[in-house]
Amino acid sequence: MKKLIWGIALVAAFVGGILISNNFNLLNYKQHVHEEAQVLLSRIEKVSKLVTVDGYFSEVYDYKDYYGYDWKIFRKKALIRVKAKVSVGYDLENISVEVDESSRTISIGGLPEPTILSIDHDLDYYDLSEGTFNSFSTADLTKLQDQAKSYIAAKAENSDLINQAEERGQEILQSIAWMVESHGWNLTVHEKEIVENERD
Repeated sequence: MKKLIWGIALVAAFVGGILISNNFNLLNYKQHVHEEAQVLLSRIEKVSKLVTVDGYFSEVYDYKDYYGYDWKIFRKKALIRVKAKVSVGYDLENISVEVDESSRTISIGGLPEPTILSIDHDLDYYDLSEGTFNSFSTADLTKLQDQAKSYIAAKAENSDLINQAEERGQEILQSIAWMVESHGWNLTVHEKEIVENERD
């Protein structure tokens, strides 16, 4: 009987020693992380855009959605901070430039009105809570992204950014005119004509 107890104790000590040794070695192992990414360039487009001002926005967007009654089990809501950079300027895609050497005149035609050219935004989800019967789907989160971007676009359009972009555009045109005239040429600028269709 003593031999059996000694045998069991010896096996238990051996197994315990292996477990302790393995746990100690696991603490000394370095964690290995493997990440792989594939970036594909789908297309390149040539653009003719002149950014004259950038506006920076930081807004809190509060979203709530519920079925029937505004009870916790039927409600999902999100409190999101939206940080965005709005670039405003001119899309020069359709302007025309004509040079008349006889009169030493450069004519720029079809100059558009300033507009929002791009919105770069980041979302920070401060509070994202779901009800038992109403939860966020991937489509909902994508919709929140689009709504937040539209919200920023509306804020930008109602701000002074467009006016500042136009003022900056006029300063740039004056600088171009000064450079052209300093070489004995004239610069004429024709803004894009807006034709309104009248209904009878």
